[in-house]
Amino acid sequence: MEHPAGESDEGSLRVDFDRRLHLEFHGSRITSDAGLLAYRELDDALGLTDLAGGVLSDGRRGKNTRHLLTGLFRQSVFGRLAGYEDVNDADRLAHDPAMRAIVDRGGLDRAAASTSQMGRFETAWLSSEANLAALADLSGAWIDRVHECKPQTAIVLDMDSSVSETHGAQEGTAYNGHFACMCYHPLFVFNQFGDLERCALRPGNVHSADGWKDVLEPVIARYRNKMKRRYFRGDAAFANPEVYELLEAEGYKYAIRLPANSVLQELIGWLLKRPVGRPPHEVRRYHASFSYQAGSWAKPRRVVAKVEWHPDELYPRLGFIVTNMRCPAERVVMFYNHRGTAEQHIKEGKSAVAWTRLSCHSFKANAVRLQLHALAYNLANFLRTLALPVEVEQWSMTTLRDRLVKIGAKIVRHSRSITFQMAEVMVPRGLFEKILSAIAALRLLPLARC
Repeated sequence: MEHPAGESDEGSLRVDFDRRLHLEFHGSRITSDAGLLAYRELDDALGLTDLAGGVLSDGRRGKNTRHLLTGLFRQSVFGRLAGYEDVNDADRLAHDPAMRAIVDRGGLDRAAASTSQMGRFETAWLSSEANLAALADLSGAWIDRVHECKPQTAIVLDMDSSVSETHGAQEGTAYNGHFACMCYHPLFVFNQFGDLERCALRPGNVHSADGWKDVLEPVIARYRNKMKRRYFRGDAAFANPEVYELLEAEGYKYAIRLPANSVLQELIGWLLKRPVGRPPHEVRRYHASFSYQAGSWAKPRRVVAKVEWHPDELYPRLGFIVTNMRCPAERVVMFYNHRGTAEQHIKEGKSAVAWTRLSCHSFKANAVRLQLHALAYNLANFLRTLALPVEVEQWSMTTLRDRLVKIGAKIVRHSRSITFQMAEVMVPRGLFEKILSAIAALRLLPLARC
């Protein structure tokens, strides 16, 4: 039977191509995730998981609690950050020296939480109504901490939905015709820095904008008296007069895709006539701006139209955007086109922290998992936006996980210190030192502690 800590008492292994090589396994003295210590340093500088410990309620009773609530929370978030998608790997991670160092100061002297303990923590304690609501608010609270260190005067919110495929009889799963699969249909709100402001898990068969107000209103409330300039972008799913009215009442400038109809096409009929002469070899774009009032709108609003004639295409490509921005039509279209970054953030979350891995049977348990994945995503993005040196500032989250997080290290214990002897294959000492220096600089900034 394998040793639970990864140690081997059966001697070394040999390979035939070079008999001089001996393979030994020392799981509790070697880690493949030493780069997590940089994320833990950032977490400590900003007080993120300590903030979580202050808002989450502990469902355990009695004084015999082996693991602190913040330690369990860190193990959940940092495990996902390292690519361990659920609690099935907790038994092994419990003996990993990097994870033990992350959990709490006494972690290196004892194992972290086991699979059963982590399972109870995520599916029982965190799935209570109070804790699930606190988790949903936590992403915004973390972002506020970042903005205290790096003040902003403008915020751009992008709202979009995505798909999380399901496999089995999970609560809330349903067939979605647009995605052509059995799935959940989560909703996300990002800001212009890639931070996930808020998210919510929804059944698979709901409309793309279902429950938009419950997700968007808390974000709007947080920024109500903070940002001078506030913007919102959304696709055609959010072309709803209730959305327009809320944004207008809150002082937001918005650009939302408007589904085409015959009335809109008639208003730009002069742009839909094929240009006279030989078809061009390049794309020709035309813009128009006009006032329009749909039957469900209480007042007319500005609509911007974009018409593109592509070579070898018989009909033009049309796009309509409803907006309250006053800038030229070309700039409105350019602003709206940046909404595509939200789709890139969703793809990055899927690949880097696997937030589509929602494999619990209970819908509430899967909602908890989505929030934990979101927090892991945000922590990874904070490091990228606050601490990465210029030479690697374009690294994606997947690259950060593969190169920074997955640093191998050997642990050497001394009487008064513990040394992580780290490999320099992908991240040399100088680069890691710059990251730690950038994090240290954050500690010098005035930061409101809870």
